[in-house]
Amino acid sequence: MIPTEEAIAQTQRWIKSVVIDCNFCPFAAKVYQNQTIHYKVSSLQSAGKVLPLIQALFDLLDEDPKTETAFLILTEGFRDFDAYLSLVKKADRLLVKAGYEGIYQVASFHPDYCFRDAAEDDPANYTNRSPYPMLHFLREESVEKALKFFPNPETIPEKNVDFARSKGLSYMQMLLAACR
Repeated sequence: MIPTEEAIAQTQRWIKSVVIDCNFCPFAAKVYQNQTIHYKVSSLQSAGKVLPLIQALFDLLDEDPKTETAFLILTEGFRDFDAYLSLVKKADRLLVKAGYEGIYQVASFHPDYCFRDAAEDDPANYTNRSPYPMLHFLREESVEKALKFFPNPETIPEKNVDFARSKGLSYMQMLLAACR
């Protein structure tokens, strides 16, 4: 079993060296520097057991406005990408059922992330690859505020794909491996 502190440290290295330094999310640096990210590590391996943790993270965000965003880091379960995608769908359904649509959103990251219609070795997949399967919970209001100050936010995914492909597969693999 991976110690909680180690999983958090690896996730923080990934946020800094991949998400921020590659500028995959131009809004991440502020919350990272301000230390307003909550990290929850879980070794649970079934969606039924993980869903209450997701609800608890929604509750935490409700109760603590200083926490800007939260990561649920799944260290033992959901290594299978299809099982993970099923969990993401359940998390989205929970978000809607709990009345959080328009308040929070769920972003997904996985060590084997593969975009639909992309080859597994496409460097673009590394824009969503992470050390562990993770769910990232964002405040919609904060995303909307940040987007007001970013010109052409709809170009972010395309720029990320172009960056990853320009760096190449070996570079992107090395970046992710260095986080572990």
